[in-house]
Amino acid sequence: MDNTALIQEIRAKLRAAGDPERAGGAQAYMKSDMPSWGVRVPEVRRIVKAAVKQFPITSPAVLRETVLRMWREAEAREERYAAIDLTGLRLVRHDLDMLPVYEEIIRTGAWWDLVDGVSGRICALLLAHRATLTPLLLEWSTDDDMWIRRASITSQLAAKSVTDAGLLAAVIKPNLADKEFFIRKAIGWALREYSKTDPAWVRAFAAENGPALSPLSAREAVRNLPPR
Repeated sequence: MDNTALIQEIRAKLRAAGDPERAGGAQAYMKSDMPSWGVRVPEVRRIVKAAVKQFPITSPAVLRETVLRMWREAEAREERYAAIDLTGLRLVRHDLDMLPVYEEIIRTGAWWDLVDGVSGRICALLLAHRATLTPLLLEWSTDDDMWIRRASITSQLAAKSVTDAGLLAAVIKPNLADKEFFIRKAIGWALREYSKTDPAWVRAFAAENGPALSPLSAREAVRNLPPR
């Protein structure tokens, strides 16, 4: 059972906060067929936070059903942002039952803002359940769906000092030859973020895989590396 009152409150507040002048530009920027109400992301988050306080989620199961209903019935992109925000609630931070929810968001969202919106959630699951998530992310790294592959690559953006460098390399390597911009960008982004923690590892990886790295990935990877 979902939290219908919460869904209705979020929808009503998002519509009320809409900015018609901004909406067209936001939709064009995202190159999306789904309309936008022109609500800025910080305001979406504020609305979700207030609504959850008013209509609390009672269990992980209720949260999952609420997220999926809001996601599937979304009439505007902001509703999908709200659904993703709900997945950040503490009671499901380490809940493996959220994996199918994240996978549905990635596969049906199929665009960078929505896919990257659950990257941190997947990272939290990985850190809590490495034995389960590691083989899953390896499987995702060779999936037919480009966005699932991107999610595997960006899954450790927030891991910092507890990054599994072996896993990072393993999900990147099958995608080195991919010509898709969003894959190449993800590779560079993941390497750039890890360079803040272990620049020597990133420098060595870039040197070892230099011929295979796209120019975009290579530029991003070494952008923050200190000079030798």
